[in-house]
Amino acid sequence: MSGTDGRSDADTGGSDAGSTGREGGESARTTPGGGKAAAAPPAITTLRGRRPVVAALMLGMALAAIDGTIVSTAVPQIVGDLGGLTVFSWLFSGYLLAVTVTLPLYGKLSDTFGRKPVLIAGIILFLVGSVLCAAAWNMAALIAFRIVQGLGGGALQGTVQTIAADLYPLKERPRIQAKLSTVWATSAVAGPVVGGLLAGYADWRWIFLINLPVGAVALWLVVRHLHEPARPRPATRPRVDWAGALAVFATGSLLLTALVQGGVAWPWLSAPSLGLLGASAVLAALTVVIERRAAEPIIPGWVWQRRTIASVNLALGAMGLLMVAPTVFLPTYAQSVLGLGPIAAGFVLSVMTLSWPVSAALSDRVYNRIGFRRTAMIGMSAALLILLAFPLLPYPGEPWHPALLMLLLGAALGLFQLPLIVGVQSTVGWAERGTTTASVLFCRQVGQSIGAALFGAVANGVLAARLLDAPADGLPGDLDAVTRALEDPGAFSAAATDHVRRAVDAAVDYVYVGAAGAAALALLALVTLAPRRFPVITETAAPGAAETAKAAGGPETGS
Repeated sequence: MSGTDGRSDADTGGSDAGSTGREGGESARTTPGGGKAAAAPPAITTLRGRRPVVAALMLGMALAAIDGTIVSTAVPQIVGDLGGLTVFSWLFSGYLLAVTVTLPLYGKLSDTFGRKPVLIAGIILFLVGSVLCAAAWNMAALIAFRIVQGLGGGALQGTVQTIAADLYPLKERPRIQAKLSTVWATSAVAGPVVGGLLAGYADWRWIFLINLPVGAVALWLVVRHLHEPARPRPATRPRVDWAGALAVFATGSLLLTALVQGGVAWPWLSAPSLGLLGASAVLAALTVVIERRAAEPIIPGWVWQRRTIASVNLALGAMGLLMVAPTVFLPTYAQSVLGLGPIAAGFVLSVMTLSWPVSAALSDRVYNRIGFRRTAMIGMSAALLILLAFPLLPYPGEPWHPALLMLLLGAALGLFQLPLIVGVQSTVGWAERGTTTASVLFCRQVGQSIGAALFGAVANGVLAARLLDAPADGLPGDLDAVTRALEDPGAFSAAATDHVRRAVDAAVDYVYVGAAGAAALALLALVTLAPRRFPVITETAAPGAAETAKAAGGPETGS
């Protein structure tokens, strides 16, 4: 990734200093191995060892990817055995909370102590949480153990993505990222099937125990085949910003609790919601103060001061926001409006996961020609048009109508997300890559949580307006009527049931319009903040890394 074109960073619209060059349509800057951006070389394995490491990364990602879908299918059996119908949603919210708030911490730890120990600790913690979940004796215990599982899941999600970037140079990263995307696609389809089989023919506890052999193989492969070269010993002992980590955890916990439970457990303008939102705002301000004073902050200021990273964080946060429309509301639309069963409704959504990895795998052919930013803008522009097309679907329509749109949406988002992740990882060195990757994933997770709360409020508002302002004959004018009319259509007149279906159709249409607005925000972040060319770093190996690579039979240079 060397060479020069005589252009300054200002000419390319970047904000990071450095010498310039060309690589894949981006400006490049070279950083020596001993510099701040590349304090240590990327993870190195033998040529034979790289494949087992990739297999380990895919297995580790599968543990996190399949978790939500496999658990959701067993909820009736879990509630029937343990009770706790009123709080079962925390099986998912608690796990999501733990994953989200720990991502920045694990990113910083992987930059400080290396990827391998963090990934090993994450796998072990996830497996311990799985064993505890299988042994849960009531719903409260299961929720608590799901949080333990989520603490491990946070390490898996962030560290796997970081190691994938460490292992491969820029030109080869689309292949490993496409493989990881394939894991998510496969999990979306296999999760409900495996979960349904285990819950129906065995016992729901097996949906957690099945993680043990998968995790054990991943753990063995990582220990045996992932070899990080010795890093230069720092002049001072590394310090972990535990105060900042606790502040981030507390702030995220209160904020996500307010977003997840608001409008569900209590009204949005009630004392619990306002209290949690106010407390989270105070803690957020306190977190900023702590992080500014910390020697090695969990969320360093440069994450938001560098235009490239800040723009990608905001763009992927907006993507997390818009993803709520298909993942949360499309299955409801397919069952309520199209009249499909749960399995068929799941497949309407799953077609998106078929086109996503294919588009991601081919995206390098685009961004190598026109750059990361333009490729992502093309993908999100297409997603914006597709989301706006959803409200134009006929009522009630055919199942292939939304399925086709989701197939196109998956292709568009694959062209958007992967170039941004590969691009932003390529603008930092080894010593900052874990923190950068974690910040991107953190923003995406927070976007999903905000989207769930925001679009949930929009959908409930539309439903309430349709049912209360123009109630159908024989149908009570409240939101509970929606569930009753859809679960037992025979209890109401055909006109009343059709009224409910049209109300659901309108509510989902508004959600998709809101998702299109989120797509517009993502485009705005890229247009106004992202540099026209990402300042790609060409790392040179630290002293001794080349010899280590030669001895291992691996590459001599990093990314």
